[in-house]
Formats: sequence, structure tokens, C-alpha cells
Amino acid sequence: MVLLNISHLEQADEFRHLQLTLRDRWKTIELFDNSDADILVIPSISLDQREIKKVEGCEHYEERLLFSLIRLRNPRTRLIYVTSVPLHPSIVDYYLQLLPGIPFSHARNRLLLLSTYDASPKPLTQKILERPRLLERIRQALRMDKAFMTCYNSTELEGELSLKLGVPLYAAAPDLQIWGTKSGSRQIFAESGVPHPDGSELVWSAKELAEAAAQLWERQPTLKRMVVKLNEGISGEGNALLDLRPISNLAAENGSHTERVAAIGDRFAKMRFQATQETWENFSGRITELGAIVEAFVEGEIKRSPSVQGRITPTGEVEILSTHDQILGGPDGQIYLGCRFPADEAYRLLLQQLGLKVGLKLAEKGALERFGVDFVVVDLGDGQWDIQAIEINLRKGGTTHPFMTLKLLTNGRYDPPTGLFYSMQGRPKYYIATDNLQKERYQGLLPNDLMDIIAHHRLHFDSGTETGSVFHLMGCLSQFGKLGLTSIGDSPQQAQEIYNKVVKVLDDETSAVSDYSPNTTWQMAY
Repeated sequence: MVLLNISHLEQADEFRHLQLTLRDRWKTIELFDNSDADILVIPSISLDQREIKKVEGCEHYEERLLFSLIRLRNPRTRLIYVTSVPLHPSIVDYYLQLLPGIPFSHARNRLLLLSTYDASPKPLTQKILERPRLLERIRQALRMDKAFMTCYNSTELEGELSLKLGVPLYAAAPDLQIWGTKSGSRQIFAESGVPHPDGSELVWSAKELAEAAAQLWERQPTLKRMVVKLNEGISGEGNALLDLRPISNLAAENGSHTERVAAIGDRFAKMRFQATQETWENFSGRITELGAIVEAFVEGEIKRSPSVQGRITPTGEVEILSTHDQILGGPDGQIYLGCRFPADEAYRLLLQQLGLKVGLKLAEKGALERFGVDFVVVDLGDGQWDIQAIEINLRKGGTTHPFMTLKLLTNGRYDPPTGLFYSMQGRPKYYIATDNLQKERYQGLLPNDLMDIIAHHRLHFDSGTETGSVFHLMGCLSQFGKLGLTSIGDSPQQAQEIYNKVVKVLDDETSAVSDYSPNTTWQMAY
């Protein structure tokens, strides 16, 4: 099929005109959050499928937006959630049972689950566009004057779906996604006066990359390492670390520019790639398709990776939503594993200020809805931190669903003067969250098994105390032994203890199950 290219002026104008209806409909943030609305959730991971496949269990990541079901706590909200394959009923029931004060049947009647019944490795949005009857069913289910569409990330596919349905997309327009790329992020940082590492503009070949890296080294002769980044990536999977120390004899004036370019070119094949089983041959081929940048690697003994999240409303207001300290892993600590909320009080208010600068610049460009900014901070001593912005995400990221889960469950508020979140009871709330609680021993656990474990050990979120764990990515569990969770407490220590209890219980339960023989299982069941 031939997809529309909404970057064409006429179609872009039609798309933006449709988006403007959001501004006319919701004049304030409060009205937007609490209005009578039909929400169409399209959790399509509309990124390069070869990059997505590097994330284990990626076929289940459409579940990451299931926190949206908690919006049904508003008795006037209706929600349509579309997936590639049907969701397990236990997973849906789990989320609906989290809703305080709302009868299960009332919430279920306001939820329409649809599926393309297509597990092929294509973006969900493309699958929907290929099914005219499904499109018509979605259209008929929506109250058009009250409907909007939300997604994981916005591309031409989501733009076309918005136009075909006549439903405004609450996300940055597809032609603005450049500001969420690695090169676009660097431009926004420069224009908004936000500190960021020295680096290059976008290049399109290994030869240009070697030239750009040599120029960076000449500007900063003391550099030990550089980061090479594909212009589009997810969770750090498109990054590689270039180590200059083996060729340090060519630094400064010890070698010619030509020698440095050649030596760096030879080092590319020896880079440490963050993605499992990545090779220079494959990585260099992606450079010609996606483009790449190189930037200085921020060194430091005490180094952290915090982030700030915000949103740009239909009326153009910029609101800071949260800050997090990210939990990173991988060969060189560049793969996103999870996060802690809030970020350290030593720098979280400064993160908010820098995030606001970025948000205002994005709003000036016409962006809408979620944005996140990742940083690297290094402890300089005496309470001073060097803060460098490294990336903008114009999509719902790994920190979106835990924070929105907390907000929707407690109906609380984020307090910018302190950077804390307070529940309706006035208690500050903290959490630790991950998408990557993964162990081989968890493989084979079905969603129903997890529900049994949660109930037996009382691991669920308690709406009375507003503490406990909320689980996600449950569809990954059986095949990949992978699970996501958000553990919420009244202190950072309590959140960590709740998280640790979940891990211990799962370890103990899977250890016990592995010891069962068929006869023992039958006798116990009998």
C-alpha cells in the first residue's frame, strides 16, 4: 500500500488544523486531564524495526501504555486500546481492579479492546491502516467531538491514521520529530542555552564520522573516549563507545590530522557496542540510512544519569512533570534499565530549570505533549555538579508509565518548588521502576501464575496506604522471563524494600516450582 506523506504542505496543514481542535476544546491543563473524552490509544512502537528487535521481548511493548486504562477512574472517560494481538484477559482485569472507587463492570463497559490479529514485525499503526474495516469500527466507536488519539511515538504512520479517522493526535507532529533525534537534540540544546557535550553535526558515512571524530579530538586533546550515536535509537541500543586511549600517542600535536582520521577509522571496528551481538559492519550500514553523530564521553568517578519529563499542552503551556535518576546497564552503562523517582535533591530543581528551557524551545517549534531530556551529571565535590544534557525524547519513554501510574492511582500532584510528588493525603511518594526484571528462572510463568503470586504474597498496590507494586509487561514473562514493575513507597527506602520483596518472592516461587515433579504437582492439586 502507498502511505500518505504528511510532510507535504497540504497534508501537513490538514493535520495541524485537526490538532488545533485540541486547543479549542481544552483551554486549561485541568480541563484536559478531567474532561469528558474518548481516548484512542495506539501503542505502536513506530521506530526502525531492526533497532526495536534489539530489545528482548519487544513484541510485548505495546503493553507499556496500559497505564492509560487507569484513566477510566474518571467515570466520564471512554477508552479504545488497539494491539497487534489480543491482550491476555488477566492483564486487562489486573489494571481495571486497580481503580479506586470505580466498579469493575462500569470501567469495563467504557473500555473497547481491539486487535489486528497480526503478530508480524511491522508497526501496529501500519497494520491498522491496512485494515479498512477495523478503521471503520474504530471511527464508529468514537464520539468525534470528544475524541483524541495518543501514541507511543509520532511518525507519518500516526499522522496518516489521525487524518483517516479525523481524530486529532495528541503528540508532536511527525515533521517535528527531528527535534527528538540525536542531532536535533543538540540543536535544541544550543538554541536554548542548555549545557551539552561537545560533538559533531549529523554525518552519513564512516568516512565523515572519522573526520568529525578527529576534529572533536583536536578541539579536546585530553578526551579519552567518545560516544558514537545513530541518529535514531531506543534505550541506548544505537550507541557505541570509541576508546581513544590505545591511540593516545596521536593526541594533540603528536600526529597529523590525516593520521588521526586514519587511526580513528581503524578503531571503529573495535568499538564497544551497547546492543548485543552488534557489529561494525552492521552499524556502519545503519549510518548511511539513519545518520550518526559523535560526541565527547563525559568522564567522572561519581556520575549519574538523571532525566526530566514535561509536556506541552494544546494551549502551548509547558509543564514540568517529574525528574528521575535513571538506572543504566549494558557494557558501558548506556542501556536504560529503570529509574528512581524523584531525582536527587542535589540537582533536581536545576534539572527542572533546564527542562523548562528545552520545553519552551520545543513549544516555539510547535511540538506538543510529552518530552523528556536525559542528562549526565558528575559530582565535582563541595555540593557542585557538572550537568550536561545528552538527548531529547519526543515520545513516551521508560519513565512515562511509572509516573503516570503513580499520578493516576493516587490522583496526587507534582510540586515544582520541591520536585516531590504528593498524594491526595499530603504524603510524599517515591518509587523505583524497571522494564527489565529478567531472569531465566521466570520463564514459563503465565500471567495467571503471576496473579496468584501477587495475591498470595500481597504484593499488589494497596489503595489505602498508597504503597505496593504495580506490574507491567506481563506478556513478556512466559517466553522471556522478563517483567516490569513500579514499587511505590512513602520513602526511597520503603520503595526499595517493596521492590526487593517482589524480587525475593519471585525468586523463591520459581525455585520452588522448579523442584516440583509431575506427581507432586498432581497430588497437591488433588
